[in-house]
Amino acid sequence: MPIAAPTPPFALHPQAHRIASEAEALRIARDLAADFATGAAERDRERRLPVAELDRFSGSGLWGITVPAAYGGLGASFVTVGEVIALVSAADPSLGQLPQNHLAALDVIRVTASEAQKRLWFDRALRGYRLGNAFSERNSRHVGAFETTLRRDGEHFVVEGDKFYATGALFAHYIHIGAVDPEGRVHLAIADRDAPGLTITDSWSGFGQRTTASGDVTLRGVRVGAEAVIPAWRGGEAPSSNGAVSQFIQAAVDLGIARGARDETIRFVRTRARPWIDSGRERATEDVLTIHQIGDLTVKLRAAEAMLARAGRAIDAILDAPTDAAVTETAVAVAEAKVLTTEIALLAADKLHELSGTRSVLAADNLDRHWRNARTHTLHDPVRWKSFHIGNHALNGIAPPRHAWS
Repeated sequence: MPIAAPTPPFALHPQAHRIASEAEALRIARDLAADFATGAAERDRERRLPVAELDRFSGSGLWGITVPAAYGGLGASFVTVGEVIALVSAADPSLGQLPQNHLAALDVIRVTASEAQKRLWFDRALRGYRLGNAFSERNSRHVGAFETTLRRDGEHFVVEGDKFYATGALFAHYIHIGAVDPEGRVHLAIADRDAPGLTITDSWSGFGQRTTASGDVTLRGVRVGAEAVIPAWRGGEAPSSNGAVSQFIQAAVDLGIARGARDETIRFVRTRARPWIDSGRERATEDVLTIHQIGDLTVKLRAAEAMLARAGRAIDAILDAPTDAAVTETAVAVAEAKVLTTEIALLAADKLHELSGTRSVLAADNLDRHWRNARTHTLHDPVRWKSFHIGNHALNGIAPPRHAWS
C-alpha cells in the first residue's frame, strides 16, 4: 500500500526575486546551473530529492519570468525561457523538468483565465509559489482522456479522481488538477497542497528523472473556490499558444540533457579515456575517430539548439494575436525542434559511453544517469507522432491537433 508522502521541508511562504531583464535571467540560470551540477550524480544515485535546490531555483525568480509585464512580470521571450530550462537541465534534468507544468499552467492562465484570476495567480507565481502537476492518469484510455471530475457544490467546486506522473506535486504549494466538468470540458482546478482529501504519494520508481518525485495524487472530495477553476478547454477551442508552450519546454529539457551528456563526454575523453589500440595515438583526444564523433555530436547539438530557438521565436510571435495559420506553423516548428532534441539527447547519452570506453560504466561515476534521464524524459509525447504531424502538414496541409501533447 503506497504511503502518503510527508510535506517536504520547503519554504511554504516564499518571497522570490523579481528579475528585471532577460540578460539577468540568463545570468542567474548559468550561476544556478553551475551550483546544481555539483551533487547531481549523488542526488540521482541516492534519490535524494532536491528540495533546497528547488527553493533556490524558484526563489531566484526564474519560475515567474513568463508572467506578462502587464501583471508585473518580465514577460520574457520563449527563446530565453528555452535557454533557461536547457541550462538548468544540462546540470540536473530533474530540476530542469520540475518547472515544466508550472510554466505550462501559467500560459493556460494567461490565455483562458478571467482578469481576477490572472491577477491572483500571476502574483503568487511572482512571489515564488510553485504549481505542481496533477494531470495525467494511470488507467485512462489515453493521455488526454480524463476520468477525474469537477462538479459545482454551492459556491465551491468538488474534485474527485486519481492522478499519476504528478511531476512537481510533492514540492508544490498548489496543485493544478486536470478535471472534466459534466459537459466533458477540461478545466484546471488549483488546490492547496494541504487541502482535505488531497493525498500526494511519492511512488515514482522510474529509472530516470529519479528526483522529480513524479508519483500519485489522490483526490477525494477536494474543494476549491471559483477563483481556482481555470477553463483550460478554451485554449484548445480557439487558436492559442498553450500546446506549443507545453511541448517547447519538454524539448528544452531534452536539449539540456544532450548538452550535459556531450560535455561529460568531452571531460571524460580528455581526462580518463584511452585511445583505441589501432589508432596509433598516445591520447584519446588524438584518436581521429573519436574526434570525428565529437564533431558530429556538436553539429547535431547546434542544429537542435537552432531549431529550439526558432520554435521559441514562433511562440513569441503568436502570444498576443494567435491565428489558425500562425498557430499551426508554430506547432510544426515546435514539433521539429522536439524531434531533433530527442534524437540528440539519446545520441549524446549513448556516445558518452561509446567514446569514453568501458571505464565510463563504473558505478562510482554514475554516468549512466545521462542515458537513463534521456530515455525517460524523451518518452514524453513520442516523436514518431511529431514526425507524422510534420509530414502530414507538409504533404497534405493538415494541421497538428490542438492539445497539450502535440
